[in-house]
Amino acid sequence: MKLFKTTITALLGLAIALPSALSAKEQTSSNLEAINDRGTLRVGMSTFVPWAMRNKQGELIGFEVDVAQRLAADSGWKVEFVPTAWDGIIPALLANKFDVIIGGMSITPERSESVLFTQPYSHSGVQVAANKELAEGFSEFSDFDSRRIKIAARRGAYTVQVARETFPKAKILQFDDEAQAFQEVLNGNAHAVIASSPKPEHEAIKHANTLFLPFSERLSQGNEAFAVRLGEEDKKAFFDQWIEQRTQDGWLKERYEYWFSSLDWQDQIAQGQ
Repeated sequence: MKLFKTTITALLGLAIALPSALSAKEQTSSNLEAINDRGTLRVGMSTFVPWAMRNKQGELIGFEVDVAQRLAADSGWKVEFVPTAWDGIIPALLANKFDVIIGGMSITPERSESVLFTQPYSHSGVQVAANKELAEGFSEFSDFDSRRIKIAARRGAYTVQVARETFPKAKILQFDDEAQAFQEVLNGNAHAVIASSPKPEHEAIKHANTLFLPFSERLSQGNEAFAVRLGEEDKKAFFDQWIEQRTQDGWLKERYEYWFSSLDWQDQIAQGQ
């Protein structure tokens, strides 16, 4: 009995020590139930074209915006976007600034030590855009794996490693700026350029007379997922189920293709984004 009283006293002391402004709902905000009670899903994101950006009216649009809005609508919630600098987005999630990161975040072992990832909902990766004249008829990896082939890439980028692994015989030309790498191919000084999607896809549309995509599949595939705090298994399970449903009905693929494989949305945004 004495031990029980001592324990209760200690717990009460701990409760009193907590900031008075911290409500019971805020203390349990890691739970899915808190989002239901609030009626609003708070989404952490950063602006990257075409994941999330501002249209000419200053409103957020993009693939991640579509995903978050559809998730909220399907769940009976409103959505509140919390724009956050990319290098601080995980600390902000851990500090309870928002409920979930929906921002094109790739699953990595290092990040998995700090956050809990859902199953992937999109798959970015590395793609090749080739010069139509120099690489005419090229459609296989082996076509580019030759000592006479020149492939442009941005210096220090992951794409250089992918190029060397995929085309070990080719000469890899490295440039400090990605725009320079694409310009080298447009000028006919290199057979192809390798870069992260959607840059090759978009440049092939902009310069349809000069560039084409020789491969239908990407050279490497990333896995982007929602991120929640460690231990929030209820959120993960709920989001996993939603991702599975929207994958099965094709909605996620349709939205991804719209934003990443077309420029139908370009006239909505201001120049310079």
